[in-house]
Amino acid sequence: MGGGAGGIGLVVLLLFYLLGGGNGGGSGGPLEGLPELPAAQGQTGPDPDAELKDFVSFVVQDVQSSWTTAFANSNKQYEPTKLVLFEGATRTGCGVGSSQTGPFYCPLDRKVYLDLGFFRELRSRFEAPGDFAQAYVIAHEFGHHVQNLLGVMDDVQRKQSAGSADANDQSIRLELQADCLAGVWAHSAYEEELLESGDLEEGLAAAAAVGDDRIQEQSTGRINRESWTHGSSEQRTKWFKEGFDSGDPSACDTFSGDI
Repeated sequence: MGGGAGGIGLVVLLLFYLLGGGNGGGSGGPLEGLPELPAAQGQTGPDPDAELKDFVSFVVQDVQSSWTTAFANSNKQYEPTKLVLFEGATRTGCGVGSSQTGPFYCPLDRKVYLDLGFFRELRSRFEAPGDFAQAYVIAHEFGHHVQNLLGVMDDVQRKQSAGSADANDQSIRLELQADCLAGVWAHSAYEEELLESGDLEEGLAAAAAVGDDRIQEQSTGRINRESWTHGSSEQRTKWFKEGFDSGDPSACDTFSGDI
């Protein structure tokens, strides 16, 4: 798979597909929870992103399997959703999704949207290469799906709609909780022996790379804390690590106390 020292168990990934666990296995319809792939205009010949799409499918399947188990352990039922891969722009339940917005979750149709070009940007612009950096991005967005199922997103939206003075703070806490939930999944992947040397470092590097302060400094040369919506590099790595170290969703209470 892609660059970087780490990788999410490529042997396991290949076995997964050879045994029919991926899109190519079996004769029925697409497996629930795996990516939807809108057809690219005018594409002919082999798909240059085929391996990356397979990798994304594997991560999505494992993330959702992990949350299915976690919900069941709390006597709740996880509702699988889909990740939609697109190029340029696509229609979503939240309006037109664009590659310029980066990966995002739409709570109205409960789907994750991702332009594969973001992974190239993650490697080149944000200097966060590697398979697990990509896995972190996917797991973060599915963390938003978990928040939606648990009603956390609704609570935040109600507070923001009521004109709360701390609207940005609520957004930051929501994003940091999704980082923590991504770390909880990473812990389960570690227990499944899917992680290799360097994977955790790739995830932490990706979390730091998309901190509001890092992005602002790169784009404008200035840091404006008042306009943050996702949290600083330090905050994002802190909460991803909290989820990874604990492996416990209850450790992801970013809405209490300092962050």
